[in-house]
Amino acid sequence: MSYLEPSEFVTKMVDSGESKVYMSTKDTFIRAYMAGAILGLAAIFAITVAVKTGSPLTGAILFPVGFIMLYLMKFDLLTGVFTLVPLALLDKRPGVTVGQVFRNWGLVFIGNFAGAITTAFMMSFILTYGYTVDGGAIAAKVSTIGESRTLGYKEQGANGWFTIFIRGMLCNWMVSMGVVGAMISTSATSKMLAMWMPVMLFFFMGFEHSIVNMFLFPFSMIMGGDFTFVDYLVWNEIPTVLGNLVGGLCLVGLPLYFTHVKTSPNRSI
Repeated sequence: MSYLEPSEFVTKMVDSGESKVYMSTKDTFIRAYMAGAILGLAAIFAITVAVKTGSPLTGAILFPVGFIMLYLMKFDLLTGVFTLVPLALLDKRPGVTVGQVFRNWGLVFIGNFAGAITTAFMMSFILTYGYTVDGGAIAAKVSTIGESRTLGYKEQGANGWFTIFIRGMLCNWMVSMGVVGAMISTSATSKMLAMWMPVMLFFFMGFEHSIVNMFLFPFSMIMGGDFTFVDYLVWNEIPTVLGNLVGGLCLVGLPLYFTHVKTSPNRSI
């Protein structure tokens, strides 16, 4: 394993954020679209494994394969750009402005959503043979997830909304640790292992990931989940996105940047 010191890989984080700002609209959208589609497929794979084996832990152990695939292909998730792109602005990289940061976030959000929705329709189609039969145990499980993680939060009012927000923070704390962890080595095997651990943790703990939810909740609605699109936005997606932003930036990006790039002088004895 070719290990990189934090001072080296945190600089790579800033470089990565800068490169994403400069990326063309076409490339940004395509990479985000593919990331959303692959992560949606990984989510339904993990749920299928959990349903068929009766072991949610097994599903969580296998879920990171999707995250690893999209990362190795250099596709972009909103959760990752929340952490990396603002560092280029903070580091005063040439041409990086607040407007450029929001442009990147907006394009990645749209691309992720489009990709996740595509996978949701594809999976719902094949589970129901073109919407002609019942989707079975997997469809029922996803419908239950959709209802419990929208209407269940709604019943708790403001406390429910902030619960989602905090779960979103915890999620992107772990996901961003996976993104950053992949930068500590030049070995593909070591990158995979570093990504695997925190992503498995977030999935098993039921933390809220905005892009996974872009697949799960539309899929749940197609499969008969008893909640509305507005319920999904207000009582899941919006607080999850905001929590993902705060968790990734404040718990991963900024601490690493301020202690490994903007280091303070050592104390004199």
